[in-house]
Amino acid sequence: MSVLLDSLAAGFAGDTTRRAALDAALRDGLPHARSEAWKYTSLRALERRAFAPAPAVVDIDLALLASIPAPRLVFVNGRFDAAHSDVTGLPGGVELQPLSQALVGGDSRATNFLERRFERADEVFARLNAALANDGVLLRVEAGKQVEAPLHLVFIGAPGATDAAWHARHLIELRAGASLTVVEHHLADGEHAHLGNALTHVDLAADACLVHARVQDESARATLFTRTDAVLARHAQYRRIDLELGAALSRHELNVRLEGEGAKLNANGVLLATGRRHLDTRLGIEHIARDTSCDLLWRGLGAGRSRAVFHGGITIRTGADGSDANLSNKNLLLSDNAEIDSQPVLEIHADEVKAAHGATVGQLDPTAMFYLRSRGLPEADARQLLTAAFCREVVATVDSSTLRETLTLALDRALTALELA
Repeated sequence: MSVLLDSLAAGFAGDTTRRAALDAALRDGLPHARSEAWKYTSLRALERRAFAPAPAVVDIDLALLASIPAPRLVFVNGRFDAAHSDVTGLPGGVELQPLSQALVGGDSRATNFLERRFERADEVFARLNAALANDGVLLRVEAGKQVEAPLHLVFIGAPGATDAAWHARHLIELRAGASLTVVEHHLADGEHAHLGNALTHVDLAADACLVHARVQDESARATLFTRTDAVLARHAQYRRIDLELGAALSRHELNVRLEGEGAKLNANGVLLATGRRHLDTRLGIEHIARDTSCDLLWRGLGAGRSRAVFHGGITIRTGADGSDANLSNKNLLLSDNAEIDSQPVLEIHADEVKAAHGATVGQLDPTAMFYLRSRGLPEADARQLLTAAFCREVVATVDSSTLRETLTLALDRALTALELA
């Protein structure tokens, strides 16, 4: 058994059902290069590290929250922070509470999503989450409710006496005809080397619409595993954008099942790798019903000695006629020592579909660089301008001007740091 799994198992305090999930993770161990899903992401160094359970909420710098308005829920090192949360302005028809409070309340109907199980050996972190998660977000919106103000979910990593691990489980459920915007902020209150493991379930009923933005800007030494499993019913819409800007090792899996006729997914993102950072994003999109669509626009940057990994998997199942699937993954290498691995995968088992996918890895256009230099721009400014334009193509897809501005500011801050790395 690995040092990592030993240390995580030491913090177990669940029932027999949760014990089964833990035993499965311990039995199969961490995936290695033989696992296709982990081929480009090595866990050998992580396997030798030990983590303690996350301590109680610690003090944080309030400046981190200055630009994040209410309503918001705040978690520090995976634990709900009531003192800095603010649900002012939360409208009726929206049920929002931390998982820790729901578990104390004992309402099994509110937490029945915790019973979902994971059978594959390579789903080790989902299994660990099923066994060890003790906090997170429960968010439900009643049928027909149109929520105008964005809801902010803030997850802060703060330094402590030891490297700590936390496991969070989230549920976002929109009933028929409901709409909502959720913005996730993953931030660091100083340098730390914690491990975060989060699993989010998104359930969208018929005609529901969820706009979901996620900004991952964790500590440069942190390790973060996140997974989102989404199910879309008839004519539901899921509009998502991910900015992967931080952490030493970050892996995000986005799995979406388009189960209802006419369901639509827009999932776009930016992978910004610098220094020795390793960023891994894995998409698994399944078209199951007729006339479903997905549009995936991803951009990656590699600088320093970093590595960015992208897997864009689209499967059009038998009977999903009329599906429309599009994937574009373009990447820029800004350093001779950086590496980018891109795997676009398209499987079609239906007739009368439209599908296109492509991936490129290249460098900045020398013609564009020459043009900008000839107009008097220094080389560093020209590179900054071109890389910013390359990434902002993703942010430009966001409809809300306020949200678009928030994402642009976060991206520009990261790009400025990138040039200095």
